[in-house]
Amino acid sequence: MVTIDQIKKLRDETQLPLSDIRTALEETDGNETAAKKILLEKSRERAEEKKSREAGDGVVFTYVHQGGKTGVMLDLRCETDFVARTEVFQNLGKELCLQIASMGPEKTEELLEQDYIREPGKKIADLIGEASGTLGEHVKIEKFVRYSI
Repeated sequence: MVTIDQIKKLRDETQLPLSDIRTALEETDGNETAAKKILLEKSRERAEEKKSREAGDGVVFTYVHQGGKTGVMLDLRCETDFVARTEVFQNLGKELCLQIASMGPEKTEELLEQDYIREPGKKIADLIGEASGTLGEHVKIEKFVRYSI
């Protein structure tokens, strides 16, 4: 039996719709780990479906690493200003800036193929896909610049 505490826990972790979480937990007989895998896969599928949409809004994020020797400017796009203001989108922008500052990719394609520094084994492309699926909009990196002294 699925409990409200299980649903709430996964909601806090994934920010996905409650109905999706409940369904995933029911499919897995309350196994939270298996349900989370199902939710992430559905999220990626939704993100893939949205790739053809135009991402004409977004935010320019900046980050200066401690000591001021490295800085990043990132143009992260989504479809609407509403999504650009969400916590999920804002956190994604900050995490991507940190990734760029730490790992020093030169091109977007290189960045997308890197392992996420906070979760080795997960690619940056997967991180963006999960955010896109959660937000329900196409999310993409338009461009970025990394400065280093």
